[in-house]
Amino acid sequence: MASTKVTKGAKGAKTTKGGGKASAKGGAKAPAKGGAKAPVKGSDKFHVPAARTQGPQVIAKGYVPTLQKRYKEEIAAKLMKEFGYTSCMQVPKLQKIVINQGIGSATGDRKYIEVAEMELSAISGQKAVPTLSKKDVSNFKLRKGMPIGVKVTLRGAKMYEFLDRLISIALPRIRDFKGIAEKFDGRGNYTLGIREQIIFPEVDIDKITKIFGMEITFVISSEKDEEAFALLREFGLPFRNIKKQQ
Repeated sequence: MASTKVTKGAKGAKTTKGGGKASAKGGAKAPAKGGAKAPVKGSDKFHVPAARTQGPQVIAKGYVPTLQKRYKEEIAAKLMKEFGYTSCMQVPKLQKIVINQGIGSATGDRKYIEVAEMELSAISGQKAVPTLSKKDVSNFKLRKGMPIGVKVTLRGAKMYEFLDRLISIALPRIRDFKGIAEKFDGRGNYTLGIREQIIFPEVDIDKITKIFGMEITFVISSEKDEEAFALLREFGLPFRNIKKQQ
């Protein structure tokens, strides 16, 4: 037979069967399950970064970017005819794109490295990594191994996707844009300097902490500047003197 227990105390005490304890009316409420509290609006968990998108870009299997498809179907054939190649293996190819940001102010505040790393990851669609100093420089308060910039190396589909966004979206947003210079390094590689990262739509202008520049290097298989220039011209990079040469 089930036992009956009466709790003593405040007014309105209840009787429970089976020996269970009952709480008095008006007592303290039990805490929420798990004990976790909801975050307060305005705290760090609600902080919105300057970059609108976070995380690496996901490329579906079997997806071929527009510029990569165009290179195989049109650009390669044009370059073979222009330079008289006898084999398709002689046609210059875009091997990789390296984006580098040097942040000198990071010696005073390392938070600039975190901000630049987040923004560059959003711009390129791939996780950026910090670059470290190789020696001590007392005049600049620099120590060996200290992060002084960020970089990312793009290959394959992500490389062509970034190049397409750079040509069609980012470069036309530069104020008073009149084309890019055609200065190669003598080995078929080309480096483009960008003064402001806000030309990329992935960065929210209203939430940036500081203006950072960057260098975009195009590494091409050919060692001749003339052939590398022809490849980038066919991709659609807006060089200044391209109309005069045609």
